[in-house]
Amino acid sequence: MTVTDFPLLLDLADRRVLVVGGGVVAARRVRRLLEAGARVELVAPEVVAELSAQAGPQLSIATRTFIPADIDGAWLVCACTDDARTNEAVASAAEHARVFCIRSDHAPGGSARTPAVLRRGEVTVAITSGDDPQRSLALRDAIALAIDLGSLESRPVRAAKQGSVALVGGGPGHPELITVRGRRLVSEADVVVVDRLAPRELLTDLPDHVEIIDCGKSAHRHNLTQAQINEILIARAQAGKRVVRLKGGDPFVFGRGSEEMLACIAAGVAVSVVPGISSALAAPAAAEIPLTHRGVAADFAVVSGHLDPASGSKGFDWATLATGPATIVMLMAMEHLADISDALIRHGRSADTPAAAIHRATLAGQQTVRSTLGGLAPAVRAAGLTAPSVVIVGEVVDIFAPAD
Repeated sequence: MTVTDFPLLLDLADRRVLVVGGGVVAARRVRRLLEAGARVELVAPEVVAELSAQAGPQLSIATRTFIPADIDGAWLVCACTDDARTNEAVASAAEHARVFCIRSDHAPGGSARTPAVLRRGEVTVAITSGDDPQRSLALRDAIALAIDLGSLESRPVRAAKQGSVALVGGGPGHPELITVRGRRLVSEADVVVVDRLAPRELLTDLPDHVEIIDCGKSAHRHNLTQAQINEILIARAQAGKRVVRLKGGDPFVFGRGSEEMLACIAAGVAVSVVPGISSALAAPAAAEIPLTHRGVAADFAVVSGHLDPASGSKGFDWATLATGPATIVMLMAMEHLADISDALIRHGRSADTPAAAIHRATLAGQQTVRSTLGGLAPAVRAAGLTAPSVVIVGEVVDIFAPAD
Protein backbone atom coordinates (compact mmCIF):
# COMPACT_ATOMS: atom_id res chain seq x y z
CA MET A 1 0.00 0.00 0.00
CA THR A 2 1.31 3.46 -0.92
CA VAL A 3 1.73 5.73 2.07
CA THR A 4 0.19 9.15 1.49
CA ASP A 5 0.09 12.35 3.52
CA PHE A 6 -2.87 12.95 5.80
CA PRO A 7 -4.38 16.37 4.99
CA LEU A 8 -4.90 18.48 8.11
CA LEU A 9 -5.54 22.12 8.99
CA LEU A 10 -3.89 23.48 12.13
CA ASP A 11 -5.31 26.04 14.54
CA LEU A 12 -2.16 27.90 15.58
CA ALA A 13 -3.85 30.87 17.22
CA ASP A 14 -1.86 31.83 20.34
CA ARG A 15 0.26 28.68 20.04
CA ARG A 16 4.06 28.72 20.08
CA VAL A 17 5.78 28.01 16.77
CA LEU A 18 9.57 27.83 16.39
CA VAL A 19 11.15 29.16 13.21
CA VAL A 20 14.86 28.53 12.64
CA GLY A 21 16.39 30.84 10.05
CA GLY A 22 16.50 34.58 9.42
CA GLY A 23 16.40 35.01 5.64
CA VAL A 24 13.72 35.78 3.08
CA VAL A 25 12.27 32.25 3.24
CA ALA A 26 11.89 32.52 7.00
CA ALA A 27 10.33 35.98 6.62
CA ARG A 28 7.73 34.60 4.24
CA ARG A 29 6.93 31.74 6.62
CA VAL A 30 6.74 34.07 9.63
CA ARG A 31 4.34 36.37 7.78
CA ARG A 32 1.91 33.50 7.22
CA LEU A 33 2.24 32.22 10.76
CA LEU A 34 1.46 35.65 12.18
CA GLU A 35 -1.59 35.85 9.92
CA ALA A 36 -2.70 32.57 11.52
CA GLY A 37 -2.34 34.14 14.98
CA ALA A 38 0.66 32.06 16.09
CA ARG A 39 3.19 33.17 18.71
CA VAL A 40 6.41 32.87 16.75
CA GLU A 41 9.86 32.43 18.28
CA LEU A 42 12.62 32.84 15.73
CA VAL A 43 16.23 31.71 16.17
CA ALA A 44 18.97 32.80 13.76
CA PRO A 45 22.43 34.38 14.01
CA GLU A 46 21.31 37.12 11.60
CA VAL A 47 17.90 38.27 10.42
CA VAL A 48 16.71 40.34 7.46
CA ALA A 49 15.24 43.79 8.05
CA GLU A 50 11.68 42.61 7.37
CA LEU A 51 11.86 40.25 10.35
CA SER A 52 13.47 42.80 12.66
CA ALA A 53 10.69 45.26 11.86
CA GLN A 54 8.02 42.74 12.88
CA ALA A 55 9.47 41.92 16.29
CA GLY A 56 6.91 42.42 19.03
CA PRO A 57 4.40 40.56 21.21
CA GLN A 58 3.70 37.91 18.54
CA LEU A 59 7.28 37.56 17.27
CA SER A 60 10.34 37.19 19.49
CA ILE A 61 13.80 36.93 17.94
CA ALA A 62 16.91 35.28 19.42
CA THR A 63 20.04 36.17 17.42
CA ARG A 64 22.06 33.01 17.98
CA THR A 65 22.41 29.50 16.63
CA PHE A 66 19.78 26.82 17.14
CA ILE A 67 19.91 24.42 20.09
CA PRO A 68 17.55 21.42 20.54
CA ALA A 69 16.11 22.94 23.73
CA ASP A 70 14.53 25.65 21.55
CA ILE A 71 11.89 23.11 20.55
CA ASP A 72 10.58 22.66 24.09
CA GLY A 73 6.96 23.80 24.25
CA ALA A 74 6.57 24.33 20.51
CA TRP A 75 3.51 23.03 18.64
CA LEU A 76 5.27 23.26 15.28
CA VAL A 77 8.83 23.75 14.03
CA CYS A 78 9.90 25.34 10.74
CA ALA A 79 13.45 24.80 9.49
CA CYS A 80 14.04 27.70 7.09
CA THR A 81 17.81 28.21 6.89
CA ASP A 82 19.87 28.04 3.71
CA ASP A 83 22.06 25.31 5.22
CA ALA A 84 20.93 21.72 4.67
CA ARG A 85 22.86 20.40 7.67
CA THR A 86 21.23 22.87 10.03
CA ASN A 87 17.78 22.09 8.66
CA GLU A 88 18.45 18.37 9.02
CA ALA A 89 19.56 18.87 12.63
CA VAL A 90 16.41 20.88 13.39
CA ALA A 91 14.20 18.22 11.82
CA SER A 92 15.99 15.47 13.73
CA ALA A 93 15.60 17.28 17.05
CA ALA A 94 11.91 17.89 16.31
CA GLU A 95 11.39 14.21 15.51
CA HIS A 96 13.03 13.26 18.81
CA ALA A 97 10.73 15.70 20.64
CA ARG A 98 7.69 14.36 18.72
CA VAL A 99 6.92 17.78 17.25
CA PHE A 100 6.03 18.14 13.60
CA CYS A 101 8.65 19.92 11.49
CA ILE A 102 8.48 21.63 8.08
CA ARG A 103 11.70 21.83 6.05
CA SER A 104 11.80 24.62 3.50
CA ASP A 105 14.74 23.20 1.54
CA HIS A 106 13.70 19.54 1.30
CA ALA A 107 10.04 18.82 2.03
CA PRO A 108 10.40 15.01 2.31
CA GLY A 109 13.03 15.55 5.01
CA GLY A 110 10.44 16.99 7.37
CA SER A 111 7.49 15.37 9.11
CA ALA A 112 5.00 17.96 7.80
CA ARG A 113 4.57 19.78 4.52
CA THR A 114 2.82 23.00 3.50
CA PRO A 115 0.54 22.87 0.47
CA ALA A 116 -0.11 25.54 -2.12
CA VAL A 117 -2.87 27.60 -0.49
CA LEU A 118 -5.69 29.61 -2.00
CA ARG A 119 -7.97 31.80 0.11
CA ARG A 120 -11.15 33.47 -1.06
CA GLY A 121 -13.17 34.91 1.80
CA GLU A 122 -14.03 32.07 4.16
CA VAL A 123 -12.89 29.44 1.63
CA THR A 124 -9.43 27.87 1.95
CA VAL A 125 -8.14 25.47 -0.71
CA ALA A 126 -4.95 23.52 -0.03
CA ILE A 127 -3.25 21.58 -2.84
CA THR A 128 -0.33 19.18 -2.80
CA SER A 129 1.07 17.00 -5.56
CA GLY A 130 3.82 15.00 -3.93
CA ASP A 131 7.31 16.11 -4.94
CA ASP A 132 6.10 18.47 -7.67
CA PRO A 133 5.40 21.85 -6.00
CA GLN A 134 5.17 23.66 -9.35
CA ARG A 135 2.23 21.45 -10.30
CA SER A 136 0.54 22.36 -7.01
CA LEU A 137 1.01 26.05 -7.75
CA ALA A 138 -0.35 25.65 -11.28
CA LEU A 139 -3.44 23.86 -9.98
CA ARG A 140 -3.96 26.49 -7.30
CA ASP A 141 -3.75 29.31 -9.84
CA ALA A 142 -6.15 27.53 -12.20
CA ILE A 143 -8.71 27.09 -9.41
CA ALA A 144 -8.25 30.71 -8.32
CA LEU A 145 -8.91 31.93 -11.86
CA ALA A 146 -12.00 29.72 -12.19
CA ILE A 147 -13.42 31.05 -8.91
CA ASP A 148 -12.62 34.66 -9.75
CA LEU A 149 -14.19 34.41 -13.21
CA GLY A 150 -17.28 32.70 -11.84
CA SER A 151 -16.82 29.54 -13.94
CA LEU A 152 -16.42 27.45 -10.79
CA GLU A 153 -19.44 27.52 -8.48
CA SER A 154 -18.30 28.92 -5.13
CA ARG A 155 -21.34 30.67 -3.68
CA PRO A 156 -22.11 29.87 -0.03
CA VAL A 157 -24.74 27.15 0.42
CA ARG A 158 -25.91 28.58 3.72
CA ALA A 159 -27.76 31.86 3.61
CA ALA A 160 -25.71 34.87 4.64
CA LYS A 161 -26.27 35.96 8.22
CA GLN A 162 -26.23 39.58 7.11
CA GLY A 163 -27.05 40.98 3.70
CA SER A 164 -24.84 43.39 1.82
CA VAL A 165 -24.72 45.59 -1.25
CA ALA A 166 -21.80 45.77 -3.68
CA LEU A 167 -21.76 48.62 -6.19
CA VAL A 168 -19.91 46.97 -9.07
CA GLY A 169 -18.55 48.84 -12.06
CA GLY A 170 -19.11 46.65 -15.10
CA GLY A 171 -16.73 48.53 -17.37
CA PRO A 172 -17.36 50.03 -20.81
CA GLY A 173 -19.52 47.22 -22.18
CA HIS A 174 -17.49 44.19 -23.21
CA PRO A 175 -18.00 41.46 -20.59
CA GLU A 176 -14.26 40.72 -20.40
CA LEU A 177 -13.50 44.27 -19.27
CA ILE A 178 -15.07 43.95 -15.82
CA THR A 179 -12.59 43.48 -12.98
CA VAL A 180 -11.92 39.99 -11.65
CA ARG A 181 -13.40 40.94 -8.27
CA GLY A 182 -16.47 42.41 -9.90
CA ARG A 183 -17.10 39.28 -11.93
CA ARG A 184 -16.68 37.07 -8.87
CA LEU A 185 -19.19 39.11 -6.88
CA VAL A 186 -21.72 38.86 -9.71
CA SER A 187 -21.29 35.07 -9.75
CA GLU A 188 -21.91 34.91 -5.97
CA ALA A 189 -24.89 37.28 -5.86
CA ASP A 190 -28.40 36.43 -4.71
CA VAL A 191 -29.79 39.57 -6.37
CA VAL A 192 -28.40 41.57 -9.30
CA VAL A 193 -29.83 45.03 -9.92
CA VAL A 194 -28.62 45.84 -13.42
CA ASP A 195 -28.31 49.00 -15.50
CA ARG A 196 -28.98 49.32 -19.22
CA LEU A 197 -25.30 49.77 -20.11
CA ALA A 198 -23.94 47.05 -17.81
CA PRO A 199 -22.41 43.91 -19.41
CA ARG A 200 -25.55 41.76 -19.37
CA GLU A 201 -23.79 38.76 -20.88
CA LEU A 202 -22.50 38.09 -17.36
CA LEU A 203 -26.06 37.32 -16.23
CA THR A 204 -26.73 34.46 -18.65
CA ASP A 205 -24.85 31.84 -16.63
CA LEU A 206 -26.29 32.75 -13.23
CA PRO A 207 -28.38 30.08 -11.46
CA ASP A 208 -32.14 30.26 -11.88
CA HIS A 209 -32.71 31.27 -8.26
CA VAL A 210 -30.75 34.52 -8.66
CA GLU A 211 -33.14 37.47 -8.83
CA ILE A 212 -32.34 39.88 -11.67
CA ILE A 213 -33.93 43.33 -11.47
CA ASP A 214 -33.73 45.51 -14.58
CA CYS A 215 -33.59 49.20 -13.72
CA GLY A 216 -32.15 50.38 -17.03
CA LYS A 217 -32.42 54.07 -17.77
CA SER A 218 -32.19 55.94 -21.05
CA ALA A 219 -32.66 59.58 -21.90
CA HIS A 220 -36.46 59.40 -21.97
CA ARG A 221 -37.22 56.11 -20.22
CA HIS A 222 -36.86 55.20 -16.56
CA ASN A 223 -38.04 51.78 -15.38
CA LEU A 224 -37.44 52.80 -11.78
CA THR A 225 -36.71 56.09 -10.07
CA GLN A 226 -33.46 56.45 -8.15
CA ALA A 227 -35.41 56.42 -4.89
CA GLN A 228 -37.03 53.12 -5.88
CA ILE A 229 -33.66 51.63 -6.76
CA ASN A 230 -32.30 52.66 -3.35
CA GLU A 231 -35.29 51.04 -1.66
CA ILE A 232 -34.75 47.77 -3.55
CA LEU A 233 -31.06 47.60 -2.63
CA ILE A 234 -31.81 48.22 1.04
CA ALA A 235 -34.81 45.88 1.26
CA ARG A 236 -33.03 42.94 -0.37
CA ALA A 237 -29.92 43.41 1.78
CA GLN A 238 -32.00 43.67 4.96
CA ALA A 239 -33.58 40.35 3.96
CA GLY A 240 -30.11 38.77 4.16
CA LYS A 241 -29.35 38.79 0.44
CA ARG A 242 -26.03 39.44 -1.25
CA VAL A 243 -26.97 42.26 -3.62
CA VAL A 244 -24.87 43.38 -6.58
CA ARG A 245 -25.71 46.71 -8.18
CA LEU A 246 -24.18 46.15 -11.61
CA LYS A 247 -23.48 49.37 -13.48
CA GLY A 248 -21.84 50.34 -16.72
CA GLY A 249 -18.47 52.04 -16.39
CA ASP A 250 -17.49 53.07 -12.87
CA PRO A 251 -20.09 53.49 -10.10
CA PHE A 252 -18.72 56.89 -9.09
CA VAL A 253 -18.38 58.43 -12.58
CA PHE A 254 -21.82 59.78 -13.51
CA GLY A 255 -23.25 56.53 -12.16
CA ARG A 256 -25.09 57.85 -9.08
CA GLY A 257 -23.25 55.25 -7.05
CA SER A 258 -22.51 57.76 -4.32
CA GLU A 259 -26.24 58.35 -3.83
CA GLU A 260 -26.86 54.63 -3.49
CA MET A 261 -23.97 54.28 -1.08
CA LEU A 262 -25.28 57.11 1.11
CA ALA A 263 -28.73 55.49 1.16
CA CYS A 264 -27.26 52.15 2.25
CA ILE A 265 -25.14 53.76 4.96
CA ALA A 266 -28.15 55.67 6.27
CA ALA A 267 -30.10 52.41 6.44
CA GLY A 268 -27.27 50.58 8.23
CA VAL A 269 -26.63 48.24 5.29
CA ALA A 270 -23.10 47.01 4.62
CA VAL A 271 -22.00 48.45 1.28
CA SER A 272 -18.81 48.27 -0.77
CA VAL A 273 -17.62 49.65 -4.10
CA VAL A 274 -15.81 47.77 -6.87
CA PRO A 275 -14.30 50.24 -9.35
CA GLY A 276 -14.86 49.79 -13.06
CA ILE A 277 -13.26 51.09 -16.24
CA SER A 278 -15.18 54.18 -17.27
CA SER A 279 -16.11 54.58 -20.92
CA ALA A 280 -14.51 58.02 -20.61
CA LEU A 281 -11.18 56.20 -20.63
CA ALA A 282 -12.01 52.99 -22.48
CA ALA A 283 -13.83 54.44 -25.49
CA PRO A 284 -10.93 56.66 -26.62
CA ALA A 285 -8.51 53.77 -26.18
CA ALA A 286 -10.78 51.43 -28.15
CA ALA A 287 -10.85 54.00 -30.96
CA GLU A 288 -7.07 54.51 -30.77
CA ILE A 289 -7.37 58.05 -29.46
CA PRO A 290 -4.96 58.83 -26.60
CA LEU A 291 -6.27 61.32 -24.08
CA THR A 292 -2.77 62.63 -23.40
CA HIS A 293 0.27 62.71 -25.66
CA ARG A 294 3.65 64.29 -25.02
CA GLY A 295 3.87 67.66 -26.71
CA VAL A 296 0.18 67.61 -27.63
CA ALA A 297 -1.96 67.21 -24.52
CA ALA A 298 -0.88 67.08 -20.89
CA ASP A 299 -4.35 67.16 -19.33
CA PHE A 300 -7.95 66.20 -20.00
CA ALA A 301 -11.37 66.84 -18.52
CA VAL A 302 -14.33 64.48 -18.29
CA VAL A 303 -17.70 66.23 -18.27
CA SER A 304 -21.36 65.33 -18.48
CA GLY A 305 -22.93 66.44 -21.74
CA HIS A 306 -26.53 66.12 -20.65
CA LEU A 307 -26.58 69.82 -19.74
CA ASP A 308 -28.06 71.90 -22.54
CA PRO A 309 -26.04 75.11 -23.13
CA ALA A 310 -29.05 76.62 -24.88
CA SER A 311 -31.00 76.44 -21.63
CA GLY A 312 -28.38 78.48 -19.80
CA SER A 313 -27.10 75.65 -17.58
CA LYS A 314 -26.29 77.20 -14.24
CA GLY A 315 -23.08 76.33 -12.46
CA PHE A 316 -21.28 75.17 -15.61
CA ASP A 317 -18.30 77.23 -16.75
CA TRP A 318 -18.21 76.85 -20.52
CA ALA A 319 -15.43 79.43 -20.88
CA THR A 320 -13.08 77.48 -18.64
CA LEU A 321 -13.90 74.24 -20.42
CA ALA A 322 -13.37 75.77 -23.85
CA THR A 323 -9.99 77.34 -23.05
CA GLY A 324 -8.73 75.03 -20.29
CA PRO A 325 -7.99 71.33 -20.77
CA ALA A 326 -6.22 70.19 -23.93
CA THR A 327 -8.61 67.25 -24.31
CA ILE A 328 -12.31 67.22 -23.47
CA VAL A 329 -14.20 63.95 -22.98
CA MET A 330 -17.98 64.19 -22.88
CA LEU A 331 -20.43 61.51 -21.80
CA MET A 332 -24.17 61.71 -22.50
CA ALA A 333 -23.58 64.51 -25.01
CA MET A 334 -25.35 63.24 -28.12
CA GLU A 335 -28.72 64.93 -27.56
CA HIS A 336 -27.19 68.40 -27.18
CA LEU A 337 -24.05 67.92 -29.28
CA ALA A 338 -24.73 70.78 -31.70
CA ASP A 339 -25.42 73.26 -28.89
CA ILE A 340 -22.39 72.04 -26.90
CA SER A 341 -20.13 72.48 -29.94
CA ASP A 342 -21.50 75.99 -30.51
CA ALA A 343 -20.94 76.89 -26.84
CA LEU A 344 -17.31 75.70 -26.91
CA ILE A 345 -16.63 77.61 -30.13
CA ARG A 346 -18.36 80.71 -28.80
CA HIS A 347 -16.19 80.63 -25.67
CA GLY A 348 -12.88 80.30 -27.48
CA ARG A 349 -12.25 76.76 -28.73
CA SER A 350 -11.40 76.70 -32.44
CA ALA A 351 -14.07 75.24 -34.71
CA ASP A 352 -11.24 73.40 -36.50
CA THR A 353 -10.24 71.47 -33.37
CA PRO A 354 -10.27 67.73 -34.17
CA ALA A 355 -13.23 65.92 -32.62
CA ALA A 356 -14.67 62.43 -32.62
CA ALA A 357 -17.69 60.47 -31.44
CA ILE A 358 -17.40 56.78 -30.52
CA HIS A 359 -20.55 54.65 -30.45
CA ARG A 360 -20.81 51.26 -28.66
CA ALA A 361 -17.14 51.35 -27.62
CA THR A 362 -15.52 47.91 -27.06
CA LEU A 363 -18.63 46.13 -28.42
CA ALA A 364 -19.47 44.55 -31.75
CA GLY A 365 -20.60 47.30 -34.09
CA GLN A 366 -18.35 49.95 -32.59
CA GLN A 367 -18.36 53.06 -34.79
CA THR A 368 -16.10 56.09 -34.76
CA VAL A 369 -16.88 59.35 -36.54
CA ARG A 370 -13.99 61.82 -36.84
CA SER A 371 -14.46 65.44 -37.81
CA THR A 372 -13.87 68.87 -36.30
CA LEU A 373 -15.61 70.55 -33.42
CA GLY A 374 -17.61 72.62 -35.88
CA GLY A 375 -18.46 69.68 -38.11
CA LEU A 376 -18.98 66.84 -35.65
CA ALA A 377 -22.70 67.30 -35.00
CA PRO A 378 -23.71 67.11 -38.69
CA ALA A 379 -21.22 64.28 -39.30
CA VAL A 380 -22.75 62.29 -36.44
CA ARG A 381 -26.24 62.88 -37.78
CA ALA A 382 -25.18 61.78 -41.26
CA ALA A 383 -23.67 58.58 -39.86
CA GLY A 384 -26.77 57.85 -37.80
CA LEU A 385 -24.88 57.65 -34.50
CA THR A 386 -26.97 57.72 -31.35
CA ALA A 387 -26.42 57.23 -27.63
CA PRO A 388 -24.50 55.68 -26.00
CA SER A 389 -21.54 57.50 -27.50
CA VAL A 390 -18.47 59.22 -26.11
CA VAL A 391 -17.36 62.54 -27.60
CA ILE A 392 -13.72 63.66 -27.61
CA VAL A 393 -12.46 67.13 -28.52
CA GLY A 394 -8.75 67.87 -28.87
CA GLU A 395 -5.67 67.58 -31.07
CA VAL A 396 -5.14 64.02 -29.80
CA VAL A 397 -8.02 62.86 -32.02
CA ASP A 398 -5.78 63.09 -35.10
CA ILE A 399 -2.66 61.39 -33.71
CA PHE A 400 -3.61 57.97 -35.09
CA ALA A 401 -6.22 59.18 -37.57
CA PRO A 402 -6.26 57.21 -40.83
CA ALA A 403 -4.51 58.97 -43.68
CA ASP A 404 -6.82 60.47 -46.30
